[in-house]
Amino acid sequence: MRMGEGVEWGLHCCLTLAWLDSDQPVPTARLAAWFDLPPAYLTKRLQALVRAGILSSTPGSKGGFRLGRQPEKITLMDVVTAIEGPDDVFRCTEIRQRADGGGAIAREFRQPCGIATAMRKAELAWRRELAGLRVADLLAAAPGGAADRTRRHYARMTG
Repeated sequence: MRMGEGVEWGLHCCLTLAWLDSDQPVPTARLAAWFDLPPAYLTKRLQALVRAGILSSTPGSKGGFRLGRQPEKITLMDVVTAIEGPDDVFRCTEIRQRADGGGAIAREFRQPCGIATAMRKAELAWRRELAGLRVADLLAAAPGGAADRTRRHYARMTG
């Protein structure tokens, strides 16, 4: 399984916005410069987070993004789903029914495919784990001083 880089971008932007905890929106250009990311692509990812209610956006020259909810109310799974979509990672197309030229017996397929069952079980465990972790947990686990460094760096960028 491979997630797109937008998940990492979205999570880091959520952490940064939480550390800044500003009433003023943070422009995409500043976030893009901060992480050395292409602004147009970052905007698409951030807008997906807005549609999911994770971020809020303010249009215009003084616009940008803020957290749309408290960090305690944003799970990692929320961000993954907003960026990657809600679809299952594994999609069983029942190729077993086509095996041997399609001559398999129908009763062999009464039980769910063992591969699909195992993959679903693994995916549910992964989703539960991400749903149990919140942006607030990432903030708490960050190295000491990360929030202060973020605020100082942002002040230099804007000041």
